[in-house]
Amino acid sequence: MNPQESLEICPLCVLDRKPTMKSQQSHTAAVSIHVGIFLLLIAANVGIAQAVEPIDIGRRRELFVDQYLIDRLDDVELELHRPTRREVVFRSDAAWEGNGSAYQSVFQDGERFRMYYRGGHHPASKAYETNKSPWESLCVAESTDGIHWTRPEVGIVEFQGSTKNNLVLNQAMVSEIGGSPAHTSVFKDTNPDCPADERYKIVIVGSKPRGLYLLVSADGLRFELKSKKPFVTEGAFDSQNLMFWDSVGKVYREYHRQFDQGVRGIMTATSRDPGSFPKPQWLEYPDAAEQALYTNQVQPYYRAPHIFMGFPMRYNDRGWSPSMKKLPGLEEREYRAKKHPRYGTTVTDAAFMTSRDGVTFSRWGEAFIRPGPATKDTWVYGDNFIFWGMIQTKSHLEGAADDISLYATEGYWQGESTSFRRYTLRQDGFVSAAAGWKGGRLQTKPIVFDGTQLELNFATSAAGSIRVEIQDVDGKPITGFSLAECPEIFGDTIARSVVWKDDSKDVSSLAGKPVRLLFELKDADLYSFRFGGVE
Repeated sequence: MNPQESLEICPLCVLDRKPTMKSQQSHTAAVSIHVGIFLLLIAANVGIAQAVEPIDIGRRRELFVDQYLIDRLDDVELELHRPTRREVVFRSDAAWEGNGSAYQSVFQDGERFRMYYRGGHHPASKAYETNKSPWESLCVAESTDGIHWTRPEVGIVEFQGSTKNNLVLNQAMVSEIGGSPAHTSVFKDTNPDCPADERYKIVIVGSKPRGLYLLVSADGLRFELKSKKPFVTEGAFDSQNLMFWDSVGKVYREYHRQFDQGVRGIMTATSRDPGSFPKPQWLEYPDAAEQALYTNQVQPYYRAPHIFMGFPMRYNDRGWSPSMKKLPGLEEREYRAKKHPRYGTTVTDAAFMTSRDGVTFSRWGEAFIRPGPATKDTWVYGDNFIFWGMIQTKSHLEGAADDISLYATEGYWQGESTSFRRYTLRQDGFVSAAAGWKGGRLQTKPIVFDGTQLELNFATSAAGSIRVEIQDVDGKPITGFSLAECPEIFGDTIARSVVWKDDSKDVSSLAGKPVRLLFELKDADLYSFRFGGVE
């Protein structure tokens, strides 16, 4: 053996685990073989990447609330938008209601809106000590515009010798299961196979045995127990626990409160039978900081029901400090702290999160609703509790598109009643893909669509603009749909069809084919897009 040769392992030859003599001839041959292998592997990987299935969005409306459809962002950011604080629309100031009103549910029911809420003073408040109104009760209010709410006289529950009130449920009516009307949610079941006499449902916590139960009704007012057996038993349930029909997945989804090593969290399960659910699992929040979530408020977004949105109330016990003592209502805060320290030092706000599968959520670290200016009835435990449900209401601007109305509590256990404040947001306006004056671009992953026109929900400045390019999967512009052929789009609207050369809107020739979208934004917000039909 030539002393200059050795039995060292060639770096390339470790692939086949064989020692190779480091001679010129053998080494050259080995390099040639393994370079060939590497080239084949690279080619195979490229082929695999190109073979990735495009996302079929059909005619769905897609919002930029997560990274699901986004492949690349250049000088574009996803920006969370906070709703606008509007008027107080209701106060729970009837004799049978009080300052402990919480766990509200709101939804559209035909030509009217309905709202269900807890009645009674909070047991730790001064008002409860002087007027022990029933803590365990459920009330209903109605509205035709989402702003003006009335109490219907339903004639069901007697209070101080009269049934002329809006009480739907009290503790005596659910004593068989040890039920708590103070911890309920109400929904209208949209499952097409739901029996008519079970169309309205109440999720209620009970103690005989401990778990969640269902009450059902044909009219949303007179409820009866569906089963003496709870449909979920693993959980703390000491909050608002929810259920709804998922029209996309064709299952019922339930969400409830549990503690994870002392931290308030959320669990979920799915079932085709609303009366029985499997073992629940924890929600997951990749890349989100650990936070105590008091409620969840998860619901399918009504304009894009394949996207689930949650508005949890975040629980923050800040302890006593100079800042805590500067917040409003110090006397009440110190009084409540005698019952329990956290009653005086906890403050709450509202968060925002979304999911495509109902389990893994993208959760924003910033608040969706902040407590706001430190005035009366703010910065208290239970403040900014967003009601479960959102409704579409008329804009205060004449001729403008409808808004989304959300509602949240103010002044919880502060005085004699709880205030219900309305907040508004443009439709799809939770998050936007936003670019500044210098401009930026957003490129989607490969998608497949159905439809003849591309519709945008957007807002620009007077000098800003949006342009759209449809590309092939390699990112090359498709003739007739390039940026250069797309006139600048500007304005502020929830629905505008994109046009290209010669004012053509028709994209039907590309329907069913894998494509990418490239959005060029300049001082603009893009909220959503969808492919649809003729306007």
